Amino acid sequence: MSLQSESALVLFSGGQDSATCLAWALDRFARVETIGFDYGQRHRVELDCRAALRDGMSRLWPGKLGEDHMLDLSLLGRISDTALTREAEIAFDADGLPSTFVPGRNLIFFNLAAAIGYRRQIRHLVGGMCETDYSGYPDCRDDALKALQVALGLGLDRRIVVHTPLMWCDKAAIWALTAELRGEPLVELIRTESHSCYLGERGTLHDWGYGCGACPACVLRAKGWTEYRLS
Repeated sequence: MSLQSESALVLFSGGQDSATCLAWALDRFARVETIGFDYGQRHRVELDCRAALRDGMSRLWPGKLGEDHMLDLSLLGRISDTALTREAEIAFDADGLPSTFVPGRNLIFFNLAAAIGYRRQIRHLVGGMCETDYSGYPDCRDDALKALQVALGLGLDRRIVVHTPLMWCDKAAIWALTAELRGEPLVELIRTESHSCYLGERGTLHDWGYGCGACPACVLRAKGWTEYRLS
């Protein structure tokens, strides 16, 4: 499939994975738009990182970055009793899922992205879901997203392609992909401007980026950075 003449819509939270996916899309598609969701997330500071990341990406890929869409999904936050939308301890439930799991979040995100893409004649949707270094969220799994791609295509009567370029990457491989795309300038942009910490901590800049250093997201990011630098 030739992508150089087509457009893409990237699910862009302001985190490391979505920022890497934005870079991946800019490297492949003629035009790339972004979409973000404010669902009352505890780490809402990630949304504040989006502007600096988009600005940096637009300099690395001049003329390719298009419109940004920000949607208010406060309803999702109100119906979700999770550690990502409440001041609650991050722990694992009896079924093995972390308390940060927001049920249906990624399914809703892709449905809304598909609706916007339909209106804007964009059939390629890109998300940073990963089944390798991840927290066990069922809506990040490859099977779930392949099934969703089929459902979206049937429901819209249009071919929809859901791209998940990080699906089989661990965090070290994600950092390596960042370096492959635009070298150290992109690595430094994502290291310093993206946000992963579940607690929204941006007071301390570690060698792997900002964060509390203790939550599951920070632990994964730091581990991946160390493995990437040692490789």
